Amino acid sequence: MKHKKMSLLIATLFSTPLMAQQAFAQEAQAEPAAQAAAQAAAPAATPAAPVAGEIQQVNVTGIRASVRNALAVKEASNSMVEVIASEDIGKLPDTTIAESLARLPGLSSGLDRGNASQIVARGMGPRFIGATLNGRELASSEPDRAVRFEQFPSESISGATVYKTQNAELVEGGIATSIDLQTVSPLKYNGRQLNFKADVLHYNIAKDIAGADKNKPRVGGIWVDQFLNKTLGAAVAFSYQDQPSVQKNVRHWGFNENNSVDMNGDGKVDKTPWGFQDDVRRGSNKRSSVLGKIEYKPNSDVLITADTYYAQTKIDEAQMQHWTGDLGNWDGGNSGNFSNLDIRNGYVAGGTVNWNRVINNDAHWIQDASVAASGLNAKVNLGEWKVETDLSTSHALRSSQWRDLRQNSLSSIPVSVNWSFTGNERQQYSFGGIDTGNPANFEAPTLYVDTDGHVKDLLNAASVTAARPIENSIVSRIKVGVRATDREKSYRQTTWQLAQKNAIPASAYETVNVEGFPSYFVLKDFYGTIGNAFGADAINPNGKVGTADQIRNDQLAGWRVKERSTSAFVQGDLDGEAFGKTYRGNVGVRLVHTKTDSYGMGSINGSTPSAVEQGTSYTEILPSLNLIFNLDEAQEHQVRFGLARAMSRPPLDELRASRNLSQAGTSQPQTGSAGNPDLKPMMANQVDLAYQWYFQKGSLVSVGGFYKQLQRYIAITQSDNITRSVNGEGGNIRGVELVYQQAFTGLPAPFDGLGIASNYAYTASTVREQVPVGNPFPIEGLMRNNGGVTLWYEKAGYEARISANHHSSFVRNPTWSAGQLLVNEAETFVSMNLAKQITPNVQIRFGIENLTNQKAVYTSANNPLQQEVTEFGRRFNLGLSFKL
Repeated sequence: MKHKKMSLLIATLFSTPLMAQQAFAQEAQAEPAAQAAAQAAAPAATPAAPVAGEIQQVNVTGIRASVRNALAVKEASNSMVEVIASEDIGKLPDTTIAESLARLPGLSSGLDRGNASQIVARGMGPRFIGATLNGRELASSEPDRAVRFEQFPSESISGATVYKTQNAELVEGGIATSIDLQTVSPLKYNGRQLNFKADVLHYNIAKDIAGADKNKPRVGGIWVDQFLNKTLGAAVAFSYQDQPSVQKNVRHWGFNENNSVDMNGDGKVDKTPWGFQDDVRRGSNKRSSVLGKIEYKPNSDVLITADTYYAQTKIDEAQMQHWTGDLGNWDGGNSGNFSNLDIRNGYVAGGTVNWNRVINNDAHWIQDASVAASGLNAKVNLGEWKVETDLSTSHALRSSQWRDLRQNSLSSIPVSVNWSFTGNERQQYSFGGIDTGNPANFEAPTLYVDTDGHVKDLLNAASVTAARPIENSIVSRIKVGVRATDREKSYRQTTWQLAQKNAIPASAYETVNVEGFPSYFVLKDFYGTIGNAFGADAINPNGKVGTADQIRNDQLAGWRVKERSTSAFVQGDLDGEAFGKTYRGNVGVRLVHTKTDSYGMGSINGSTPSAVEQGTSYTEILPSLNLIFNLDEAQEHQVRFGLARAMSRPPLDELRASRNLSQAGTSQPQTGSAGNPDLKPMMANQVDLAYQWYFQKGSLVSVGGFYKQLQRYIAITQSDNITRSVNGEGGNIRGVELVYQQAFTGLPAPFDGLGIASNYAYTASTVREQVPVGNPFPIEGLMRNNGGVTLWYEKAGYEARISANHHSSFVRNPTWSAGQLLVNEAETFVSMNLAKQITPNVQIRFGIENLTNQKAVYTSANNPLQQEVTEFGRRFNLGLSFKL
C-alpha cells in the first residue's frame, strides 16, 4: 500500500483531531508498523470511534498542528466535512466552539450579548442545523431545537466535525449541516496531562456606562490521566467566565400601517411610528461548565466509555430604558401636535410631537439556563463483527424573568419629542421640556413581571450498531444500526403587576448619565427597595395572580410536546478502482419514524381556555451516497460527490396545540393565532460536488458547489386568517464555496512560520418566508456572501493570528417568538490574538475581539427606516496558560 494511502487509512480510523495528529506521527514509521496499527484498531463505530492499543504521545501543538490535523481528517473522511482541531489539550483556537465554527467555510453565526451563538450554514438558519455531542443528540434550552454553541468552552471540547453531506449512520435532523462536537479521549494520551488557563477580560464599552463592570475573570482547565496499566483513563475539565453584560441599544417600534392619516396635506396617507426605546445594560453573564469522562479498555476487544457534561449560564442584567409611545397618531387624533415632519416614501421618519410622555424603566432581566448530557457507550469485537451500544440522556432547563419598575412622566409636563430615524444607523432623538433623570418628574411606579417563563427539555436515547468487513467486494464494510429516542419539551409562564404598598423615597434613587442617551434614574438598591415598596415576595411567582387578560394569556402561552422516534439504517463503505483511478465512499439508507403528541390550551371568542390535545406521525426514507475519486496516485487531487435526501424536524414550540381564535359570526372565518401540531418535517433532496487539492501538509485549494431542493418548508403565515406555522411549497438553495489555505513552510526563515486560511461562499435561494405580507423576507439564514481570512504566524515560541470575517445581510429570529423575523445587516468582525511561550510550561496570551467595534444592526418589516442598533464594544483579554 502506498505511503499516502496508509496515511489516509489511519486518519480515517482517527476521526478526532487528536487522532489525526497521531496519524501524522505514524507516517514517519515503516509501512508494516502502520499496517499493524490499523489491524489493532478498536471497533469502528461513531465518527469519533477510538483506536485500540497503546499509542505513543506525540507532542505536536500550536496553530500549524491544528491546521494539519483538521485537514488530515477532512482529507480522509468519506463525507464532505469541515473540521476544527484543538491546538493542544484544552486549547481550541477560540474561547468557545461557537467562535471557531463561525469561521468555517459556508458557516457564520448570530450574536447574543456580543458572543457568537447559534450557527448559520449554507444559507439556512439554526432550524436546519443538527447538533450532537460525541454523536448524541442534545436537548436545548431554546423553545425550538436550536443549540447555543457558546455553552461549549475550549477546555471541554477537543474538536468538531461539520458534515456538509449526509450519510446513513448520522443522526437525522440537519438539512444544512450536522455538527458533532467531540470531547477528549483520555486513553489516547500517554501519561498525565494538565492544562490550566486564567484570563482577565476587559470590556471597553463599560467605561461609557456608570456602574458597569469593566474587568472580569475567566479560568479553565483540563486534567487527563491513565491507571491500571493504562487500561483505565480519566479526564476532568472545567471552565468559568464572568462576562460583563454591557451594551447600548436604540430600537424603533415600527409604524401604524392601518390607521394613519394624511399628515402634510398632499392627499396621501403618511404612516407615523408607534414609538421607540433606548436600552443601556450593565450586568453579568456568568458561564460555567464541567466535563467528566472515563474510558476502560481491558483488552483489544472491549472499550467502555462513560461521560457527563454540564453547562450553566446565569444572567443578571440591569436594563435602563426610555419608552416613547403615543406617536402612532391613531386615526389622526393627535395630528395637531405634530410639526417639522420628515416624510420618506409615505413613512414619517422624523419630526416633533408636543404634549407627549416618556416612560423610565428600571428593569432587571434574570435568566438561568443549563444543559446536561450523559452517556454510557460500549464497543465490543465479536469475531468479525464490531458491535456498539450507546445509552444517553440529555436535559436542558431555562428560567427567565423580566422585572420592570415602570414610571410614566407626569401628564402635567408637556414633553416635546424630537426624532430622526432615517435608516443607515441614524437614530437621533431628544426629550424637550423634561429632566428624565429626576424621579420627581414621574408618577408613582408600578412593578411589572413580564414574564416568569420556564422551558424544560428532556431527551433520552438508545442505539445499537454492528459492522463487519466484506472481502472481495466493492463494499468493503457493512454497517447496520437502530436508534430510539424519547423527548418531551414544555413551556409555562406567569405574568403579574403590582402597585406599590409603600412609597419609594427620592433618596432611594440615583441618576445615571450615559453619553449619547437622555439621563436615567434607577434604584440604588433594586431588590431591597422593591421588597420594601411592593412586598418581600414581589418577584416570587408563587401565589401571584395577574389581571384577567394576563391569566388568560399565560394559560394560552403554555404548551407541552412529546416526541418519540425510531430509526434504522444500513450503510456500506465503498472501496474500489474504476478507469484506472481509485475511489472510496459510502452508500446507505436510513428509515425514520416519528410520532408527536402536542398539548396546550385553546380559546374561541374569548372563552375560558380549555385543554387541547393533538398529534401526528410521519415516516421518511433517507438514502445517501458519497463518492471520492482520487485523480492521482498520491491522492492529493480529489473529486467528491454527494447525493442524499435529508430532513429537519419542525421546531418543537411550533408543534404546540395552543390556540387563540375568534369568530365574528357563524358565517365568518376564524381569526387569531395558533400552533400547528400537524407540521411535518422539512425535507431536502441535495447534491454536492467539489474538487479538492491537498498540495502539501496543512494546505488546500478547494472549489465546490451544492444544490438543495427544499420541500415542506415551514414558515409563519396567515392561513385562513389564522397566524401559525405551516408547511409551504419550498424551493431551492444553491451555492458555491471556495477555500484556500497554506502553511508557507518553504519561505526563508523567519517567514516560514507564516500561514493563511481563507474561504468564500456565495448562496442564493428561491425560498421566501411568508412575512411581512406583500414583501416577504428571504429564507431565514440566507447570506448571499460570506467569507473570511485568517493570517497566522508560529515560530520560536511566538504565535499570532488575525482574522477578519464578513457576511452580507441575512434574516434571523433573535427572539423567542418564531414570527419575529428581521434582517441582520452586513457585518465584518476582526479579531487578533498574540501569544509567547515563556517557558516550556508557561504561555502568556493577549487578544482583542471585535477590533473594529462592529455594531449589530437589525431592520424589521423589510422597512429600512425601522432599525435597531446595538453596540457591544471591543473585548480585550490578557491571560496565562500553564501546562504539565
